[in-house]
Amino acid sequence: MQNIDKPTVKNRGIYLLPNLFTTAGLFSGFYAVIASMNGQFESAAIAVFVAMLCDGLDGRVARLTNTQSEFGAEYDSMADMVSFGMAPALIAYNWALSDLGKIGWLAAFVYCAGAALRLARFNTQVGVADKRWFQGLASPAAAAVIAGTVWLGNQYHIDAGSVSYLFAAVTICTGLLMVSNFRYHSFKEVDWRGKVNFIVILLVVGVFVVISVEPALILCLGFYLYALSGPVITIRSVRKLKVSHVVGDDEEDIDQETPKKPAQEMDNQSQTPQPNQQSNSDDPHQP
Repeated sequence: MQNIDKPTVKNRGIYLLPNLFTTAGLFSGFYAVIASMNGQFESAAIAVFVAMLCDGLDGRVARLTNTQSEFGAEYDSMADMVSFGMAPALIAYNWALSDLGKIGWLAAFVYCAGAALRLARFNTQVGVADKRWFQGLASPAAAAVIAGTVWLGNQYHIDAGSVSYLFAAVTICTGLLMVSNFRYHSFKEVDWRGKVNFIVILLVVGVFVVISVEPALILCLGFYLYALSGPVITIRSVRKLKVSHVVGDDEEDIDQETPKKPAQEMDNQSQTPQPNQQSNSDDPHQP
């Protein structure tokens, strides 16, 4: 019998190195959930920050090693939903929101839904949106706000029940910021592979030193300021846009109010003799 050649199916593998970082981030998010269920809130908060570090590394490693893939992008999105969506919501609920009953789990759900919508919107805007800006608070930054608050409260022995309503408001606002249209700086235009000044290296080292002195306080305050920067940047840009429109409208009004002389009047003025010019009849040399 004659052998019939059949098209061979190419074995599509996955790249190991970047997906290892994604898996590490997923594990950190899962561990954060387990730790919060056991009352280990400091460990849970630290695990969320470890997941943030892994999430920042997997994409950069994929670009540096030229190992980007659709599988990696989808896997990263699923891991982000666990680490920055479910994990912070459950940490918040187990720490302070469980005492509020329906209000507590509804606040946690608003955050979780906001993270899911934020990730879905980000996936649909890849290659379309301006890379310099995020539309809405990024889910890792939102998770850092929740985890930083829990870490700070646990470290300073703050009674979670005394701040439960305030923390519920913070959780809801953080979830809404993720689906808002506020602009946040993404810092993606920074060339991490390029040469930098020695002073920049010293500044980076200084930042790590400051964080190591009081990590819970510094990280919490830093991400709170970043979360508030979106509304501030957006409001300032809207005000500048309004001022530019007002100035432009005023200039147009001035141009419209300036009277324009008719062409016939301009011709008559050009034919009228000027006072400093003598007519021909006054010339004594004329006969």
